[in-house]
Amino acid sequence: MNRYPLWKYLLILFTLVLAGIYTLPNFYGVTPAIQISTNRQSLAINEETEKRVAEALQKANIAHDGMFIAGGSLKVRVTDATKISARDAIDNALGEGYIVAQNQIANSPEWLSKINANPLFLGLDLRGGVHFTMQVDMKAALDKTLDRYAGDVRRELRKMKIRTGNVRKTENSLTIPFQDAADLQKAFPELQKHMEGVQLTANGNDLTLTLPENLLLQIRNDAVKQNINTLHNRVNELGTAEPVIQQAGADRIVVQLPGMTDTAKAKDIIGRTATLEVRMVDMDSSLLAQAQAGNVPDGFELLYTSGDHPYPMLVSKQVELTGDNINSAQAGFEHQTNRPSVNLSLDSSGSSIFADLTTANKGKVMAMVLIDQGKAEVVTAPRINEPITGGRVQITGMGSAAEANDVALLLRAGSLAAPMTIVEERTIGPSLGAENISKGVNSTLWGFAAVAVFMILYYRLIGLFSTIALVANILFLIAILSFLQATMTLPGIAALALTLGMAIDSNVLINERIRDELREGKKPQVAIKEGYDHAWDTILDSNLTSLIAGVALLIFGSGPVRGFAIVHVIGIATSIYSSVVVSRALVNLWYGRQRKLKHISIGVSYPAVIDRDADWATETKD
Repeated sequence: MNRYPLWKYLLILFTLVLAGIYTLPNFYGVTPAIQISTNRQSLAINEETEKRVAEALQKANIAHDGMFIAGGSLKVRVTDATKISARDAIDNALGEGYIVAQNQIANSPEWLSKINANPLFLGLDLRGGVHFTMQVDMKAALDKTLDRYAGDVRRELRKMKIRTGNVRKTENSLTIPFQDAADLQKAFPELQKHMEGVQLTANGNDLTLTLPENLLLQIRNDAVKQNINTLHNRVNELGTAEPVIQQAGADRIVVQLPGMTDTAKAKDIIGRTATLEVRMVDMDSSLLAQAQAGNVPDGFELLYTSGDHPYPMLVSKQVELTGDNINSAQAGFEHQTNRPSVNLSLDSSGSSIFADLTTANKGKVMAMVLIDQGKAEVVTAPRINEPITGGRVQITGMGSAAEANDVALLLRAGSLAAPMTIVEERTIGPSLGAENISKGVNSTLWGFAAVAVFMILYYRLIGLFSTIALVANILFLIAILSFLQATMTLPGIAALALTLGMAIDSNVLINERIRDELREGKKPQVAIKEGYDHAWDTILDSNLTSLIAGVALLIFGSGPVRGFAIVHVIGIATSIYSSVVVSRALVNLWYGRQRKLKHISIGVSYPAVIDRDADWATETKD
């Protein structure tokens, strides 16, 4: 009646062992480390990189506790005292193209890492770090959009050979003055055809282009999304584990960098404005030699190409096209030669500009210049073989597929859609994070201890089984969170404590139901079976309602609320499994093989039970 088949016991034991293994890395702690990675596919992190790093540390007389390559990056174990000097020494030795950042790595054995058993990520409130709240300048985003529409209008009117006065820009509209009404009537239908989504109205000799409310909302949303994507690309340079970058309200973005203590570097990277420009190159070797000697001609500047072997180029200061006109950039291959290339897709404005540029400069070289943190470098410099129309541009001359991917990534990254200002800045030190961990863990342990003592005193042996099931529940929960590499925060610890309460509530329901069955005079084996069976519906209903609330928090919440919800939802699943399956397995192991069971240690007296196989009755008490 109360027996599991052997395979079920083995399955439960297997889940417990697996949970123990994936929980284990959290007990080893972490150690300071320097992480070396690259965002260029043309640069590889390999044994040669490891050798260069070791030589740089040896030259600077900095000891380390070993290094290894994992996940496409090189990690060097250092100490708190040497981590800053080690980072600077490695950064100077490797040079451009490598990202060298302080990080922390787990002390767990290598065999655990091989099976993807890693410790939990700690959030900002537990690990320390920096928190920024940034506000997007929506007026600048709107002005940029209006400037783009103004450029489109001028190009369309130029095609129709219609002259106008200076375009006047207001809050959310453009006013284009025409020389006479006839020109306005001629241009109106053509502009209406090309300017989809905007409102065009004629008033005398003036044409007004107004952005409707739905388009304004889209511009604002797109500006925030583009800034979030750009910030993600930049934050990756910091090597921060589990950064939080998310929208907060209509025009604000929250950036949290756990473990990042260099606030100045963080502000520098996330606040910079990278731009991409297309300029022409002067291939006169004599002028280039003069520029290298320090005599740069007016209207030009001496720039260098990116990569391991940069070479100089004399680039015009006149900007022909910007990265704002690039819709997409993908790595590919030429159809004829099958050599690596980068395929660009330009918007309507960029298509027109590029067609004019390539028509007028056939056979010349143009440069894609990336300006980041005030430093300009030539990403690529293709030769114009023929006029390019239609907005589809193929950049050839890539040395490898990896180089093509790097160029495409840089071109896609682009710049911020609108400037941002930091409206809130907080720094949480690692000591405060350690204090938060200590308080959170202590409160959970004390809560668990109080519950365990109560259960054992009140339900005796069955209460002990419930306590063991509660330990299994914590084990399952931590193991799943570690396997998913979830980020644990203070709200997550609160959810963990709540899960303990919910899990023991299920055991209380089961134990009380068993007691009720015993009071009604049923045999102990029958009471155990019906106690679990009848309590199941109540357990399912109560946990289902909590699950609905947790899923709602998970969908609509953000930040700390979402962190709470993740632990809460997973905790509901583990609590059901541990309280119903694991505790039942323990009870079955202890009592299930006793055919003529007459006593259950559950902390209550119950009336005499008539055993049909015996001539006597007994009153069983705990």
